[in-house]
Amino acid sequence: KGFLTECLFPCRSRSPGNHSPITEFVLLGFPEKRGIQAALFMAFLLIYVVTLLGNAGMIMLIRLDSRLHTPMYFFLCSLSFLDICYSSSITPRVLSDLPASQKVISHSACLAQFYFYAVFATTECYLLAAMAYDRYVAICSPLLYAFSMSSRVCSLLVAGSYLAGFVNATIHTGLALRLSFCGPNLINNFYCDGPPLYAISCTDSTTNEIVMFLVVGFNMLITCATILISYTYILLAVLRMRTAAGKRKAFSTCASHLAAVILFYASAASMYSRPSSRHSQDLDKVAAVFYTLVIPAVNPLIYSLRNREVKDALGKVMERKRLFLT
Repeated sequence: KGFLTECLFPCRSRSPGNHSPITEFVLLGFPEKRGIQAALFMAFLLIYVVTLLGNAGMIMLIRLDSRLHTPMYFFLCSLSFLDICYSSSITPRVLSDLPASQKVISHSACLAQFYFYAVFATTECYLLAAMAYDRYVAICSPLLYAFSMSSRVCSLLVAGSYLAGFVNATIHTGLALRLSFCGPNLINNFYCDGPPLYAISCTDSTTNEIVMFLVVGFNMLITCATILISYTYILLAVLRMRTAAGKRKAFSTCASHLAAVILFYASAASMYSRPSSRHSQDLDKVAAVFYTLVIPAVNPLIYSLRNREVKDALGKVMERKRLFLT
């Protein structure tokens, strides 16, 4: 189960007894039917290729076009790099497991995947909040934008986002190292997450669950509050604009980011806000696919299709390539 709801239903303390410690786990990700797994493999491979090409293309486009050397696109470039890392912490393992008869992952590899997943997921939350603040300054205080969002400030915001991600992951992974596993080694998910590990631990995981609830709750509260407050002020500023052209321009600069925020937080909420049950665990897998695999692929499409400056820069690059080939 997800970060938030599983913490509300702590596992009972289990005694290790005379069982030998477990050194590997089995991921129960998807149905064992060969046809379904073949279809999922092709779909996930396509999604991963789109993720790599789309985000790498966005990074190259921003670097090549000087008109995109602004704070907004600096954050977008950082988001594209983060999405590559975020997807790569989950998808390659899923692709290697789907055709395998035994979906086994070692204890150390499981904790490593949990660590990097927590790093990149938390970093993305804070980076989306930083991007919302950037849009707030650009629309509500345009005269101070160059000063308030200097290159130093932007770099510090991105670095702070990664710092929050590493601190969050270090806390949870460090606490997970104290757990022992001596019973069933089946993880009902396609990647290693904290709560599924706590559920099969032989030792009392109450401390892990409480800390996860508090730390993840704090991260979600801070980032969600920043985004909501920023867009409240943005909406009020847009409503005060006198010209329709000004409103359209302000809306166009925020629509892409707002769409990415809604997709990210809505899928996270669908995973972490429902009561624990066997039925909800199956629904969580669907939400997890969207949350961990699809969103990193969709983000560059959202920003390219909804942003005129990105489309103009892409057209300029394509024109240069055409002239070079001719």
